[in-house]
Amino acid sequence: MKKAGQDHRGDKRSGAKTLPEAPPGSGSATPSPRRRFLNRLWLLLAALGVVEFAVMLTYYFRPRKPQADLSNTVALLTAGKVVDFMPGSVTAFPQGRFYLVRLEDGGFLALSRQCTHLGCTVPWDEKAGHFACPCHASVFDMTGSVLKSPAPRALDSFPVIIENNVIRVDTGRRIRRNQFRDDQVIYAKADRN
Repeated sequence: MKKAGQDHRGDKRSGAKTLPEAPPGSGSATPSPRRRFLNRLWLLLAALGVVEFAVMLTYYFRPRKPQADLSNTVALLTAGKVVDFMPGSVTAFPQGRFYLVRLEDGGFLALSRQCTHLGCTVPWDEKAGHFACPCHASVFDMTGSVLKSPAPRALDSFPVIIENNVIRVDTGRRIRRNQFRDDQVIYAKADRN
């Protein structure tokens, strides 16, 4: 029998499930301060991770810029004597980041080691007789002229100074070249044809 004021919680015939009452002051409707703090901490750490990932992707896909332009500094590097370099030879100078090229006619060029496409270091292939960029397959001849794209222009050069048969290269003045010209070749006074 039902008494007046009795609800359906205790009534087995109604089919309604009974829920246990929460103890007073348990605060089940709002999370505790500790839980709120941890939730905010996890959100902050996740946001930092997303930002770091985005920055990493940006730097990964951005094209490489050429290294710092040293145009305002004077850096004369002594390469050696004229007789030290055979005609038709290419000599690497890693400390100066250039190749000293002696052409078949005895003239000299100092070519930058940086590809004009995205700035990768371009090695000299002795067997093939050309510079081949390992990054995007640009190919340059002995004078630095483009044989195969995607490089948009010839390799940059540095001024060559020959005094008393000693060769010096000014690595502080990079010369941007669109193509090779005969007037870019420097000859020793005795070798000039």
